[in-house]
Amino acid sequence: MEIKKTITSIFIVPTLSIGKERLGDNGFINGYIKDNRRDVQYENSIYLLFKPENLDKFKVFLDSEYERTKQIIDDYDYEEGYVVVVYQLSPRIEADIELIKQGKYSQTSSKFQQIFPKIIKINKSGRSKDELSLQYRVFNKTEDLRKFWEEKIGMELDADMEVWTAFIEENEILDLDKIKEHV
Repeated sequence: MEIKKTITSIFIVPTLSIGKERLGDNGFINGYIKDNRRDVQYENSIYLLFKPENLDKFKVFLDSEYERTKQIIDDYDYEEGYVVVVYQLSPRIEADIELIKQGKYSQTSSKFQQIFPKIIKINKSGRSKDELSLQYRVFNKTEDLRKFWEEKIGMELDADMEVWTAFIEENEILDLDKIKEHV
């Protein structure tokens, strides 16, 4: 079963500039704002959960991340091959992260929104096509996303309403026992 991506993964992990492909190649599962197994939580940071298939390859990835950025503040292993890497978030995006946590996606700064691509390539049935990224659609409250939610919830959205789900802290906390139940 595939684990639903957290809002942390969709809107905060990309600010680390790791790259979706590098994450996927190394067994990335999801990003979280806390780890429920840890007594001490790092402030202004995110926890990336991995389950690498190839530990040697993952070690190369992790070493290259330590060389690439000073944002890594911890990494640790869990049972069954799970690994957590903790990144400190840039103070420059703190206000935007707070808006994400408040569900005010469209109110994030244009500088923050520019971190995310407007257009992404989608591969379906061996064909590649360009589409607007999910983040662009959310930040700009695009008509197609508005219509999607209106149909899904069966009511019209006011113009000032956001077009993505609220940030629910409980869903953004790493609970490895719960994840292991779904895998």
